[in-house]
Amino acid sequence: MLTTLEQILAPARAQRYAVPAFDCVEDVMVRAILETAESLRSPVILMGLPSDLEGNGMAYLAGLAGAVATRHAIPITLHLDHTNDLDCVRAAIDLGFTSVMVDGSCLPFAQNVALTRAAVELAHPHGVSVEGELGHVGGMDLEARACAESVLTEPAEVRRFVEETEVDALAVSIGTAHGVYRSLPNLAIGRLAELEAASPVPLVLHGGSGTPEAQLRAAIAHGICKVNYYADCRIAMARGLRQTAQALTREDPLPRELFGEIRQGVCGFVADRIRALGSEGKAGGGGAGRMPAPQGDVGGAA
Repeated sequence: MLTTLEQILAPARAQRYAVPAFDCVEDVMVRAILETAESLRSPVILMGLPSDLEGNGMAYLAGLAGAVATRHAIPITLHLDHTNDLDCVRAAIDLGFTSVMVDGSCLPFAQNVALTRAAVELAHPHGVSVEGELGHVGGMDLEARACAESVLTEPAEVRRFVEETEVDALAVSIGTAHGVYRSLPNLAIGRLAELEAASPVPLVLHGGSGTPEAQLRAAIAHGICKVNYYADCRIAMARGLRQTAQALTREDPLPRELFGEIRQGVCGFVADRIRALGSEGKAGGGGAGRMPAPQGDVGGAA
């Protein structure tokens, strides 16, 4: 069932677990994520990046998620990830996304507030949640061509930002980075405790891929309620693709042979993250006839 980010994160904050959020595209990833989450009775967030949703991609993702959500007895949020384009926000709302993330983190504080507030005014009348970002989570861009530096979130700015924008969740910068880590992070857990104390809304961690488990647990214990993943999911898919390429013996392989190992890689990674974040068993359901999630290790090095 589709629900908003606000609704899916409220119990996570109260019970001190985090909901996994996966950037994805189309059928193979969506089905693997949702069926694995349901088999483990975990809430889950499907995300789409504007760069992955060009052309009809946003309509395909929204249409697929909207069609299959009623088949799953777990809370599912459909979330537009990282946009600074209000037209993109409007399109997501019109297509049925239940949440949007507006990223004004590279802007001065007042401009970030103005952009995020404008998105809230578009989204809230339609019952759509909004996530903002304060501070800046750097790292590699999707094309792996440029690396941006991170700017840690200032605790003194948090309450004012939330009150002036009325966001439903806040992404904070505490030392993670997007993409594959060039060196392991050292998260600013003490600063996170200050951010959590100052924030009226749940906190979000971007750059979850490759973050050491002990630091991840500490972040959840100090208020992180949503953790974003993409690089590790792509790594799992690439491993499956290489296994498939080595195993194919016929010129006209069946779709289950082409996509099977890729899908298994996604399922294994999703199951691992659900358990790591403590969201297993936090949702009802587990519908009969669903494929159980595999237990294989797909890694988490990036």
